[in-house]
This record gives sequence, C-alpha cells and structure tokens, in this order.
Amino acid sequence: MSDRKYFGTDGIRGKVGEYPITPDFALKLGWAVGRVLAKDGVGKVLIGKDTRISGYMLESALEAGFASAGVAAAFTGPMPTPAIAYLTRTFRADAGVVISASHNPFYDNGIKFFSTEGKKLPDDIEILIEEELEKALVCVESANLGRASRITDAAGRYIEFCKSSFDHEISLAGLRIVVDCANGATYHIAPNVLKELGAEVIKIGCTPDGMNINEKCGATDVNALIEKVLEEKADVGFALDGDGDRIIMVDHQGNKIDGDQIIYIIAREALRNGQLKGGVVGTLMSNMGLEIGLKELGIPFVRAKVGDRYVLEKLVENNWRFGAENSGHVLLLDKTTTGDGIIAGLQVLSAMIRNKMSLADLSCGMKLMPQVLMNVRITMANNPLNHPQVENIIQEVETALADKGRVLIRKSGTEPLIRVMVEGHDSDLVTDYAQRIVEVIKACQ
Repeated sequence: MSDRKYFGTDGIRGKVGEYPITPDFALKLGWAVGRVLAKDGVGKVLIGKDTRISGYMLESALEAGFASAGVAAAFTGPMPTPAIAYLTRTFRADAGVVISASHNPFYDNGIKFFSTEGKKLPDDIEILIEEELEKALVCVESANLGRASRITDAAGRYIEFCKSSFDHEISLAGLRIVVDCANGATYHIAPNVLKELGAEVIKIGCTPDGMNINEKCGATDVNALIEKVLEEKADVGFALDGDGDRIIMVDHQGNKIDGDQIIYIIAREALRNGQLKGGVVGTLMSNMGLEIGLKELGIPFVRAKVGDRYVLEKLVENNWRFGAENSGHVLLLDKTTTGDGIIAGLQVLSAMIRNKMSLADLSCGMKLMPQVLMNVRITMANNPLNHPQVENIIQEVETALADKGRVLIRKSGTEPLIRVMVEGHDSDLVTDYAQRIVEVIKACQ
C-alpha cells in the first residue's frame, strides 16, 4: 500500500477535523468515487456508519459529493461493516461505504469501501480514485444530480442474514450469553440475533452516545465482559468492536478466547464434519500455538501480512475459506465476503451445542504461547526501525530466542504506532525482551 497517498490497509482513517478526515475532503472523496463508478452511467451507493458523533457530518459530506457526480446514495444509519458488505450485494449497488474507525477511539474516524460483490475495493480502483482526487471538482448538470434515500429495514435484513448462517436444526435455547457491543454499530443487531435464535441475552456496551464507542468495552477491552460473565454465571460472552467486524469471546470461567482460538475451533469443527476445504490463513501476528495446533490436526496453515485484506488475498489465492487475525477478524468465505464478528461467534456457538461442550473445553485443543504486544507512538513521518541501534536490539532478541520464539516489529497501517510483538515459551522473558526493544525504539526517535 506504499503507493497510496490516502488509502491505508483499511480505507482512509485519521483524527476527525484533521486532514483528510474533514468535511471538505469527504465531499471531494464522494465525488471522486462517484466519478470512477459512474463512468458507464448513473450509479448507486449505500452509506453506513458506526455510532461516532462525527458520522453525521461525514455522511452528509459524502452524499453531497456523490450527488455532484450523479450518483444516488442510500443511507442505512448505524450498521456493522459486514452488514454494508452484505447489503451492497443484495441491493446490487455499485459500492458500499462505511464511515467507521473500527476499534479506534471516538475522536478518530475513517471511510472504507466495498465493491458491488461486497469485497474490499481492488487496488486498481483505489488508485483511480486517488487520481480523481487530484482533479478539480466539476458538478454534473442539475437534471443528472444524484438523489438521497434511506433504507428503513436495513437492520432487519441483516439480522435475518446472520440468523441464516446458523444451522436451522439447532437453537440457542438454554444458553445464557452476555454480549458487549462496544457502544458501536452492532448495539441494535447482535442482541436481537442471539435472542431470536433462542438465547437468554444480557447486554452491555449497548447504549451509544456518540462518544463512548470502544471506551473500556468491546473487543479491545474485555474486562467488563469478563466481569459480567462471571457475575451472571453466563455460558459465554461476545465482545464485538465498534464496527462489528471483530469478535473476542469469553468462556464461562472468564477466560479470553481470541481470534486464533476462534478460527481453530471453527476449522476443527469443519474438519470433523468433512466440510473443510483446504487450510487456514493467519497473519504474521498469529500465535505459534495456532500453527502447532492446526499441524497436529493435519490442517495446512499459511501466514499473510497483518490486515484482513491480506488474509482475504491469501484465501482467494489458495482457494481456501477460513482465515483470521488474532485481534478477532475472522473470515468465513463459505458464509460471507468479509470479516463478521456475529457470524463467527454463531459458528462457535454451533460447535458448542453440537459437541455438548463448553467454550472452555472446546478451546483446550490448542495451547497459546506467551505473546507480548507493545505499542510505541511515533510521528507519521518518523521511522525509527531503520536506526542501527533498533536493528541491533532486534537481532539480539531473535538470536536469544532462536527457534523457540518469534519477534515481529511493524508499523501500524491505521495509527501512528510501531507495534512490537515478542513470542516464546517463557512469559517473563518475552515481556522483558519486548520492553527492551520498546525502550530502544523510544530512544531513537
């Protein structure tokens, strides 16, 4: 993605009010996307958002931009990212737009796009959009301006789609589930999906106010969920992120179950049912325990670069169906076209019911190795990774770990951060190694 001026690994993202997350840029972006899409005539796009207060401003600006290019826009209101991917397909729209910064704080926001097939936009289309952004905005004739409308039943349509991914022969009756929607886009979706499938549902993180999205809740902070699961003596907990494309689960004992464990459970269940075609795609961040666990089952495993778009690329390349990031992005291409937290969670619940096992027992098949992840904030223009002292400390740690662990240092694709990951058999040792690397990176800025 280094040849992009605006697009990162997951659309365009930044702090609200700072370029490019400004109303004037959003208007120009809508126009540029419209110009690319409407070359063969008038187009139609869907625009969804999460619950950030800035979503109102950005959706209005985008709609004005699309209208000026002759493209009609249909608003869904707050909807999960995977819902927009699904609805874009069902409405045969030319593109789907999601206004969300996913797991980031409320003062950040972003804009990402789906193609008419409900997939991330191809690289060549993003390049064409960036080329249009460099041109002067020229409005179409008044008679050709795009119109705006609302899809009033978007939530109900997506709820039914999620339910359709769950085997109709079983139900969630008898299960007590705590669901944490991160005060984000799934607040009016996930509880209803689980309830309509028969579960007793306890909700937290379902009262968005525009500014509390991801705040001490959701997939990025499961402490509140763990506490509630134990307090309510629940069977399982769901933690979704702000836009609903990630899930982290919690078992009845209060243990966190991450994306690596979730994809392991789903892949093993598919293998047992004779429905596994190929293997599993993880990322450079995937725990070595996942790789070892899948190998013991005879399931092939490959790593992609970090980012669900790269996981998807590897899946398509190998003609496989299952992939995941340990952060909770789980791609099940036999069910949908993009990462979907609700649908992934339902497949785990199905495995629990069919095997008459708790989530704790289901996740015992693989043992996670101690993995420490630390972040170092940097300026966007600064890259201390090329500093000789940083290169030396990384080499020292890699030599010390030998083949008993891994070191992964990378720049975030969505935030001004250096991510430091160290993995090995000894928790105290990997923590010490990670801290040493972080200190050197900080000193070399």
